[in-house]
Amino acid sequence: MSCIMALFFLLGSVVLQACLARCDDGLLHDFQVHPPVLTPSSTGKNEYGCVVTQTLMEYDFANSYGSPYIGEYSPPNCDFNRVVINFTLTSKGRQYDRLALMYFNSTEVWRTSTAEPTADGIIYSYTKEMQQYLSLWREPQKLIFDLGNIVDSVYTGILNTTLTATFFTVPETTATTPADTILPISMLVGGQNKSSVALLPTDSLAVSYTLPRNMKRAVISISACGQSDEEMWYQNVFSNAVDTFESVSGALLGDGPWREIQVWIDGMLAGVSWPFPVVFTGGIVPGLWKPLAGIDAFDLREHEIDITPFVPYLSDGKSHEFRITAVGVNNEGSHSTILNTTTTSWYVTGKVFIYLDEDNHITTGSMPSVSAPDPVLETTQHIWTNGSGYNETLLETTTARRSLFISSTIKTATGKEEEVSWSQEISYTNYNQLSNYGWYQTTIQNTIGLDKTGASIGYSNAYEYPINCNWTYAENGTAEALWSNTTRGLEFTITGPSVFPDGLQPYQLVSSPAGSGKIALSVLGNVVSGSTLKTTQSGTAYYFNTDPSTTAPLYNFGSSNQTMEFQAVWEDRGEVYSRIVHSINDTITVDEQTFQLGKVER
Repeated sequence: MSCIMALFFLLGSVVLQACLARCDDGLLHDFQVHPPVLTPSSTGKNEYGCVVTQTLMEYDFANSYGSPYIGEYSPPNCDFNRVVINFTLTSKGRQYDRLALMYFNSTEVWRTSTAEPTADGIIYSYTKEMQQYLSLWREPQKLIFDLGNIVDSVYTGILNTTLTATFFTVPETTATTPADTILPISMLVGGQNKSSVALLPTDSLAVSYTLPRNMKRAVISISACGQSDEEMWYQNVFSNAVDTFESVSGALLGDGPWREIQVWIDGMLAGVSWPFPVVFTGGIVPGLWKPLAGIDAFDLREHEIDITPFVPYLSDGKSHEFRITAVGVNNEGSHSTILNTTTTSWYVTGKVFIYLDEDNHITTGSMPSVSAPDPVLETTQHIWTNGSGYNETLLETTTARRSLFISSTIKTATGKEEEVSWSQEISYTNYNQLSNYGWYQTTIQNTIGLDKTGASIGYSNAYEYPINCNWTYAENGTAEALWSNTTRGLEFTITGPSVFPDGLQPYQLVSSPAGSGKIALSVLGNVVSGSTLKTTQSGTAYYFNTDPSTTAPLYNFGSSNQTMEFQAVWEDRGEVYSRIVHSINDTITVDEQTFQLGKVER
């Protein structure tokens, strides 16, 4: 049985990372559903110039907390404008899911997590486009790969990993031009062979830079996810309710279920990110994610904040501070406020992507005008007790709304002065009910946002993050049982010049629209302005174990379904890829994929 399918399109091969659960090697093949990735054709034709694949890392992570892999990267001796990395992991035994961060020196370039292994062993492979970091790939780099793991008599799974990078060239088009310079917003300890991630709120994440004076555009990306008590932050309760069921089921996690990651420039709020609720492969009930990993679990998405309205201010040749913070919500009865901290811990870094103008130009313009009032937060809280006076049910609701608008004028080397702006409109709802003395929880949450620049740049991102989770936990002595029914989704439409690849690379053709005299990207003859992704996962899982510290579960069941539609955006929308996957326990029962060239059923 072939575990990897390759389809050859007009621009080359598209690697589809899927496997029907267990292949001939006997390993469980985990995977994350995502759009295809453009890789060089294996037909032997020289359609991509020189094609070079380098092994960046072959390493086994055992007791590796605080001891990341350290390697050296040198660019291949050929011209390239595309880079694709492939990360493959095998493991056997017992282990938690683990967070992994890849750096060039102190700049995070990828964040992923691992699948939980089984006694018979697992394998998975993930391929990711990396063209947004071309300015880094073209220079020698220190590679730091931080994958903390612990191996002992109980947790026996060593994480055997291989990381490769493939370099190639595609015809130049009007696709988003990679940034000229990328600066890290991190703890800046790569020179000490350490991971540069900040753990908020314990660390202070702030850096200062004197930026180039000939900038024409700048964007900050945020990479952030909760761990430990913040891993499932959307199920946390208000801090005044953490002891509601203390005498029966123990203390709850606090600081409320709403989180905001904030970007500040010299004390001015430049933009925010309301996080996507990532569920790692050990989250909620592990049986939900075998072999079908959760949305974004193998490739944690970053959020873009366009700071071009600050460019005239930042081009003055002086040092400026960039700071990132994470905040929660504080319930004060009839009045709710931002809580300027969270429980530990948020793993956060950022980057400044800088696009330069002509060498001798100095960018000028007006000071940024910032309209960023505090978000409107509304909360409710009700506690019901039984006849004996014990708290039995806790119900909390949270709604949030934020409007942000920043604008300035900018004069670039063209001599034309233009207005540039950045706006965000975000809304959020969360319903959390804990019943049966805290042993049962229902969480219904959704985040809806629209981020956009002014017309002179033309970028926008409309997104939605729904999750509906019913979860039960029970214990009796050393025995424990888990059950969950969970539905979650991700939807976004990105148009205009995103920092990150739009996912349409396998489908883009070079064309010249009649009378335009310009080269444009097209899909099936249509001029493309962006892409839309819609995906939904739903599943049910059970877990029962008499002694979680030493034995495998006596009963473990999980079934999951996922649908994904990926579309190109022009005057209308057109589907270029879709996939439907159903799994029961370790078996894929349905895997249907539809491409622009037809339908494939597995």
